[in-house]
Amino acid sequence: MSDIKKVVLAYSGGLDTSVILKWLQDTYQCEVVTFTADLGQGEELEPARAKALKFGIKPEQIFIDDLREEFVRDFVFPMFRANTVYEGEYLLGTSIARPLIAKRLIEIVNLTGADAICHGATGKGNDQVRFELGAYALKPDIKVIAPWREWDLLSREKLIKYAETHGIPIEMKHRQGGSPYSMDANLLHISYEGRHLEDPNAEAEEEMWRWTVSPEQAPDAAEYVTLDYVKGDVVAINGQAMKAHEVLAELNRLGGKHGIGRLDLVENRYVGMKSRGCYETPGGTILLKAHRAIESITLDREVAHLKDDLMPRYASLIYNGYWWAPERKALQVLIDHTQERVNGFVRLKLYKGNVIVVGRDSKTDSLFDSSIATFEDDAGAYDQKDAGGFIKLNALRMRIAAKLAALRSNN
Repeated sequence: MSDIKKVVLAYSGGLDTSVILKWLQDTYQCEVVTFTADLGQGEELEPARAKALKFGIKPEQIFIDDLREEFVRDFVFPMFRANTVYEGEYLLGTSIARPLIAKRLIEIVNLTGADAICHGATGKGNDQVRFELGAYALKPDIKVIAPWREWDLLSREKLIKYAETHGIPIEMKHRQGGSPYSMDANLLHISYEGRHLEDPNAEAEEEMWRWTVSPEQAPDAAEYVTLDYVKGDVVAINGQAMKAHEVLAELNRLGGKHGIGRLDLVENRYVGMKSRGCYETPGGTILLKAHRAIESITLDREVAHLKDDLMPRYASLIYNGYWWAPERKALQVLIDHTQERVNGFVRLKLYKGNVIVVGRDSKTDSLFDSSIATFEDDAGAYDQKDAGGFIKLNALRMRIAAKLAALRSNN
C-alpha cells in the first residue's frame, strides 16, 4: 500500500495525462488533484475540467489557472534581458515554461496538503529534469511520481488500448494513428517533434506551421513597429501601453503575419541524445533583435561584452532546469542591474521573415555621442593622436615576442 494519499497532477486533458489520471487512481489508490496551466497556448481548457470531473475529481480539487501575465513578466522577460539563446539558435520556449509549472504545482501541494506531484514527461526528454529540479528546489522533501519511468505503457498503441479499456475518451486523431507531431505551445512559442521530423533530412511540411505564414506568402509591404523600453522590458507597442503578456501576444501576431520566427533545429538534450524539432517563436525573435538594439546605445561596452560572455551559461542553466538554482538567481541580479538604464525606443521594419532595426534612441540613457563619433569636424572632441600610444602599448607584447622569434630563427 502506498504512503501517498494525495497527488497533484500536471494535467492537460490530453490522451497521456488522462491515462495518467486513471493510472494514478488504480496504481496508487490515491486522491488526485489536477492542475492545468493557461500559458497562452491558445486552446480551450474547460474540456480538461469536464474530463477530470468524469473521473471523480472533486470540483474544488481542479485547478485551471491563468498564468499568462506571470509567465511573461517573471520568466520570459527576465530571460530576454540576458539576450538568451541556447546553442546559438533556440529561444527556450519550452524550457522557460517549466519552472513556472513546477512553482505552481508546489503551491497547490501546499494549498491542498498533497504528498506528491506527478508529471507526464517521458523518460527520454528534458522536461522530467526541469519539473523535478524545480520541485525539489522549492520543496525539498516532495515526492515525485513519473509514470513514464514506472509503467509499461511505452507506446502510443498501449496508451490507446489502456484508454479504451478504462473508458477514457480518445480523440479521432489518435484513433487514426496519432497526431502527426508532438507539440508544446505557450505564449512564447510552439514546438513540433516526432513522426515526419524524426528524419533530420526531411523538410517540415508547410501545413504543420500554425502561427506563421511562410516568408514567400508574407505581405509584399513592410510594416514598421516601435517598441518602448523601460529597464530592459517592452512596455508599449506603437505608443500603446500593454501588459507583459499583451506585448508578447501582439508581437506574435505581427511576426506571424510577416513570416518571422521559424526555426528547424537539432539540439543536444540534457539526457545526452540529439533531438530534431521545429519551432515558431515570432514574438521572441522580434524581442531578441530589438533588445540588442536598445542595449547597443545604453550599455557600456564592457558591460555588454560581459553579458555576452555570461549568456551561454545562463541559457544552459535554463535549458537544463536550473531556474531556481542559486547560480541562476545570482546571474539574474547582475543582469537586472545592467538593465536599469536600458530605457528608450527601438523602431523595426518587419518584412518577409526579417526583423530589421531602422532606428533606436534613448532621451535619458543613450551613450551614443554624435559629437565624438562624427566623421565631420568634431571641434576637438576626439584627438586622433591619442590612438598612437594606445596602439603601441597594446602591440608591445607582440613586438617583443616577434623579436625573440626572429633571434631564435637566426641562431
